[in-house]
Amino acid sequence: MSGRVVGLHISKEKGTVKLPVTAAEFTPLGIAGDAHAGNWHRQVSLLDAAAAKRFVEASNIPVAPGEFAENVLLEGVDLLRAAPLDRLIAGPVELEITQIGKECHGAGCSVFQRVGECLMPKQGLFARVITPGIVKVGEKAELIERTLNVHVVTLSDRAATGDYEDRSGPRIAEMIAAHFTGTRWHLAIDRTVIPDEPEMLAKILERDRDEATDVVVTTGGTGIGPRDITPEVILEIADREIPGIMEHIRVKYGTDKPSALLSRSVAAVMGDTIIYALPGSVRAVEEYMAEILKTLEHAILMRHGLGH
Repeated sequence: MSGRVVGLHISKEKGTVKLPVTAAEFTPLGIAGDAHAGNWHRQVSLLDAAAAKRFVEASNIPVAPGEFAENVLLEGVDLLRAAPLDRLIAGPVELEITQIGKECHGAGCSVFQRVGECLMPKQGLFARVITPGIVKVGEKAELIERTLNVHVVTLSDRAATGDYEDRSGPRIAEMIAAHFTGTRWHLAIDRTVIPDEPEMLAKILERDRDEATDVVVTTGGTGIGPRDITPEVILEIADREIPGIMEHIRVKYGTDKPSALLSRSVAAVMGDTIIYALPGSVRAVEEYMAEILKTLEHAILMRHGLGH
């Protein structure tokens, strides 16, 4: 997905049209001299030149480059494929995609005033500077997709020996895949089945932490049986616990099903990895995942300093 930079634009004040420049200095805080530079996640705005051309042709109203408030106008880069945390390389500069679209300023937007709608809320991307440098118009630009890695781990003595079909692990993977279908995230899901052995689980979790796997979901071993060891292993390795998620789920389902209150499920963070420990039954997995998925993307962004 290589293309090139066909326009660079800067405005010294917010709310004004960005003016073209032939080169721009990308600093750790954004583009030098641009009003939107700062210590935040929307340092640089990006727009596809083809999308801008289609918008102008459809509205039959001329919109000059920079009037959409884009810092960087790109050609040949499929920005519709870009997901949060993807990287854009433009010359020596590396940017990280932080946000897809934005809220339109409405009456405060010159394009909206003339056309009745704007392009940036739907087509615009925002990024922060990872590697600074100077970019010139005409530089090569390339979008580097980042895979969102999820690891589903089933803990079951019987499933590990083949005496029992693991149904909970596949159900977790199915629900996660369905949740991300139609989104821009580049999802990859791995599955592992192991017996209820603390050493085996610890090695898997340490590897996922060291490899910065985005999300780990375990199923099984959260009860009060003699072989239920999942929470202890996780909390020994984790940097911090996320108590609210599991507390909410236990209260929600424990009201009608008191046995649900015996679950010791936990959620935690280890390195950049978020981990959720779920019970072993398919029904419990479905109940827990329905709640977890409501905040999963936000949690991922927060681990990368975004989404606050």
